[in-house]
Amino acid sequence: RLVEPIARVTNARARLQCVPFARREAGGEIYGNANTWWRQAAGVYETTAEPSEGSVMVLRGYATANRGHVAVVKEVVSSRMIIVDHANWLNNGEISVDVPILDVSPNNDWSEIRVWHIPGGHWGGRIYAAHGFIHPFSLTASLS
Repeated sequence: RLVEPIARVTNARARLQCVPFARREAGGEIYGNANTWWRQAAGVYETTAEPSEGSVMVLRGYATANRGHVAVVKEVVSSRMIIVDHANWLNNGEISVDVPILDVSPNNDWSEIRVWHIPGGHWGGRIYAAHGFIHPFSLTASLS
């Protein structure tokens, strides 16, 4: 049984984009637009289809590949639900916390997700495509 989410906007005036928020919260060293994070992480950080606490969920742009979004996983609730913190999801630079994300992919592989809509208090109507999860604390060892 789904408990009513406690998702909320904690700072409506943060004027923050998702990238600096995710970098600060997760501790990774990836810069640039969210739509470049998945490519930048390859070979530097562990990337998987499975969420874990502290990992960064990377979404593809909804209408265009020039956009993207990143959010930090705070809790893995089940094989189909996680809780994230992120910034600028509502496009006002706000910080939102304890936001449920639901895996709606046919194969339970986190490739398609729905996001809890805080203002409406319901699951959002759009299904977003996800690249996967970057695990910033698992640096891949490299020899120079």
